[in-house]
Amino acid sequence: MASTLLCLLVPVALPLSAQAGEPLVLTQDRPHVNAWEAITLKADATYKLSVDDMLGRLDEFEAPAQRGGTLGVRKAAMWLHIPIIAPDAPRTSWVVDIGYNSLHSDIYLTSGGKVIQHISTRPEGRPETFSRTPTMEFALTAGQMYDLLLRVEATGPLILPITLSETPHHMREVLREQMLQGLLNGLALCLLVYSLAQWATQRERLFGFYALVVLGSAGFSLQFFGIGAQYLWTGNAWMGRNAGLVAGLLALAGSFLFLGAALADTRSRLYALTMRVGGAITLAVCAGVALGVVSPAIAVAYMSLVGPVPSIISLPAAIARVRQKDPIGVTLMMAWTAYGVAAMVMVCLVQGWLPANFWTLHSFQLGATLDMLLFLRVMGLRAKAMRMEAQEVLRERDIMHSLAHSDPLTGLSNRRGLQHALRAALAHCSPRNLVAVYLLDLDGFKPINDSYGHDVGDDLLVAVGHRLQANVRHQTDMVARLGGDEFIIMACHLEKPEDAEELGRSLLRAFDQPFTLSHLRLTVGLTIGYALAPLDNDDPQGLIRLADAAMYAGKQGGKHSLRRNSGELALSS
Repeated sequence: MASTLLCLLVPVALPLSAQAGEPLVLTQDRPHVNAWEAITLKADATYKLSVDDMLGRLDEFEAPAQRGGTLGVRKAAMWLHIPIIAPDAPRTSWVVDIGYNSLHSDIYLTSGGKVIQHISTRPEGRPETFSRTPTMEFALTAGQMYDLLLRVEATGPLILPITLSETPHHMREVLREQMLQGLLNGLALCLLVYSLAQWATQRERLFGFYALVVLGSAGFSLQFFGIGAQYLWTGNAWMGRNAGLVAGLLALAGSFLFLGAALADTRSRLYALTMRVGGAITLAVCAGVALGVVSPAIAVAYMSLVGPVPSIISLPAAIARVRQKDPIGVTLMMAWTAYGVAAMVMVCLVQGWLPANFWTLHSFQLGATLDMLLFLRVMGLRAKAMRMEAQEVLRERDIMHSLAHSDPLTGLSNRRGLQHALRAALAHCSPRNLVAVYLLDLDGFKPINDSYGHDVGDDLLVAVGHRLQANVRHQTDMVARLGGDEFIIMACHLEKPEDAEELGRSLLRAFDQPFTLSHLRLTVGLTIGYALAPLDNDDPQGLIRLADAAMYAGKQGGKHSLRRNSGELALSS
């Protein structure tokens, strides 16, 4: 984002043809004036001419070919001449403002060939103004001619939205701009803190890459609009030279890594690897600039070549996702469209095809902010997709667990599920908190299964499972099927042995009524054997063996019975 803006600032050449105009008349009914109405220009390719030299050559100044407020990239120090006059006594002082921060400037107020006032923002001297952009306040005498001379130079384009305003009007404009910058940079700060917090808590790298994008874009805006130089690194020459470049490289590296993580899948390992390598190389260049190993010219050339690469490489993957109606692809296309429009406006501004005004100067910042917000949506969609994938994995795990611990016919727990629950229950049993294990065998099931077939037999087993569940306590008891026509029930939190016997007899009574299956009325009975923990045994397998022995004895003794095995029937099992 910010890196692409740097690579868009390419040199242009503008011819100088018109002659100097009339003085700019400052009156009370025009408290804010565009200085380009009267500006003339002269280039100093030697970078050595002084204000006295220029005062002697005012007749050599020429009018610009365009008065939109931009001169492109110039390999020279540019001098601008603005003749001004106030016919009437001014009611307040005036302010000349060069509404662009990324340049070095001197502002001179002269009259009669002598310098009256001077402000400089060049790095070799201590800055004499601490405003966001180069400004100078001055007082005028009614009817006296003045010449404003501005010397400007920059490594990038000379974007010069120069205005003259009465001081109160200028202060209102400054406050409006400060509020806008506070809003946009505050939003960027919130996004940065949010993404870092999410990255720290969730350990999801996508949030970290997004934080890198936000940090780079916000840092570039702070440098581009002068907020950083005004408040954060005032007078720091290194930051003044390198902050914008380092921030742009960070944004470019973040774009590589963020897009690579957001669009990568198991089928695009080459794409993901390419994006990681691009991010690593860009971070290495950024470190080289910070350490002074890589020159600014090389870094700018690198960004000019590599700046569009993350979007170009990611475009096929995004288009594929759009075709799949994936919202991530749609959101990325929206983000790139907004960013492309903002970048094109900036190109037109640099080339002089659009005037330098509030909207064109802020187009890239507003576009980058929208881009970051759309990237935030991409991050949210990606996080949602990852969350759904994790939920699907958990769901499949639960299904596998259920298949491993459930009976596929009745849906009841199987032997493994029952044993797992029984071990957990036995850990908390006591003489006042008994656990009963009932082993149940159906009486008369085999003749029904042989006479009516396995389908009817299966339906009967399902109905038996439902009736057993309906006659136990849902919160504390578990019904399981061991296989065939054998079922097992675990009952917990019984206070005394009589409670276990009563529960068993209620199960016998529940099978007094026949089962209705379609047009059939079928009757089966129960033979139940049970044992109590910890009174009879406190081992899961031991309890099941005791209950099985009791049930077998009941079968031998006439069926449809309930028997407890407290140990005396263990050998018969």
